[in-house]
Amino acid sequence: MIAERKAGLPQSLLLLIGSCLPVLGAVLLAPVLPRMQEHFSSTPGVAILVPVALTLPALVIALLAPFAGVIADRIGRKVLLLSGMFIYTLCGVMPLWLESLEAIVISRAGIGLAEAAIMTCCTTLVGDYFDGAKRERLFALQMVSTSLSAAVFMGVGGMLGESGWRTPFALYTVGLLFLPLMAVLLWEPRQRARDESVTAAVRFPWRALLPIYGLTLLAGASLFIVPVQVGYLLNLLHVNAPQQIGITMGASQLGVLAGALSFRLLGTHSPTRLLFLAFAMAAIGDLLMAFAQNHSMVIVAVLINGLGIGLMLPTLITWAMSLVDFHHRGRASGGFTAAIFAGEFLSPLVVLAVTRGDSSELSRALMLVGALQLLVALGCLSVHSRRVLPLADHIH
Repeated sequence: MIAERKAGLPQSLLLLIGSCLPVLGAVLLAPVLPRMQEHFSSTPGVAILVPVALTLPALVIALLAPFAGVIADRIGRKVLLLSGMFIYTLCGVMPLWLESLEAIVISRAGIGLAEAAIMTCCTTLVGDYFDGAKRERLFALQMVSTSLSAAVFMGVGGMLGESGWRTPFALYTVGLLFLPLMAVLLWEPRQRARDESVTAAVRFPWRALLPIYGLTLLAGASLFIVPVQVGYLLNLLHVNAPQQIGITMGASQLGVLAGALSFRLLGTHSPTRLLFLAFAMAAIGDLLMAFAQNHSMVIVAVLINGLGIGLMLPTLITWAMSLVDFHHRGRASGGFTAAIFAGEFLSPLVVLAVTRGDSSELSRALMLVGALQLLVALGCLSVHSRRVLPLADHIH
C-alpha cells in the first residue's frame, strides 16, 4: 500500500500525539478523585461511581475498539478519527458544567467511545503511511510518547486539581487544537488498485492474531501493575511521602522509555525471542517488588519491570501489523487496542481478587503475577525459532 501523498514529520507528530490522548483520560482524574468524592458525598453509590468515572473509558475502549477497527476499514480512517476527536473534546469538557455525578459518568463513557476511535485510527494510519524501519520506529515511539505523556498528564492534573476538581477537565480542549490540524495534514490512504481484488478475498487472520491479542491482554495488565499498586507497596514499607512515591513512578517510566527505545536495536530477533526477554524482565521486576525490603529495592524492581513493559508493547503491535494488509489493518489495530485496554481495566481487579482488599497480601499477588509472566516468557521461548521470522523480515 502506498499513500497518495508522502507522509513526513507533521503526520508522524500528529499520530503520536493522537495516541497520547487516550492516556489523558486514564490518568487525568487520579489526583482529584478524593475531592470529587467529597463534592458528591451526598450522591447514592458515590464510593463506586467516582472510581468508575476513572476506569470506565478503558472498559469502553476495550469493548468498542474492535468495532472501531471494522468501521475504519469500511468507511475510512480519517472520517472516523475526526469524528472521534470531536466527541473527545465535547464529552471531555462537559464535566466542567455537569452537576450530576451520573451525568459525568455517562460523559466518561463518551470519552471511551472517542478514544477507541482515536487510538485505533492513529495506530492504523501509522501502518498505512509508513513501512519498513520508519513504521517500526514509530510504533516504538508510540510507546515512548504515551509513557512520557502519562507522567506529564498526572503531574499537570494534580497541579490543576489544586484549584478545584473540575479544572483538570479543561485539558480536553486540546482537541480543538488538533482537530483542524488533523483535518488539514492527514489524508485517507488508498490501496494500490491492482491489489484490491486480491486483498478483498483474503480472510482476516484470526488464528495468527489471537495469540498476539492474548499476550497483549497480559501486557496491558502488566502495564498497570506499577502505577496502581506501587503506592500501596511503599506504604507497607512505611514509605508515605509523595515525593518518594513520585521518584519510584519516575524510575518505572524511565525503564519503559529505555525498553521501548531498545526495541529498535533488537528488531533483528524474532518477536517470540523479544517477548521472552520482555516478559522475563517484567516477571523479575514483579518478583523483586514482592520481596523488596526497602525503597531502594522497589526502585530497582520497577526499573527492571519497566524495561520489560517498554519492550513488550512495540514488539506486539509491530508483529500484529506485519501479519495483515491494508484491507484488514483497521480490524487488527482495533483488536490490539481492545486487548491492551481490557488488560489495563482488569489489572487492579485481578490483584484485588488475590488480596481481597487486604494490602498486606499485595506481595503474594505480585508473586503470582510474576510467576505467570515467567511462564509466558518460557512459552514464548519454546516456540521454534524457524516458525517465526525476525520482525525485520516481516516488516521489510
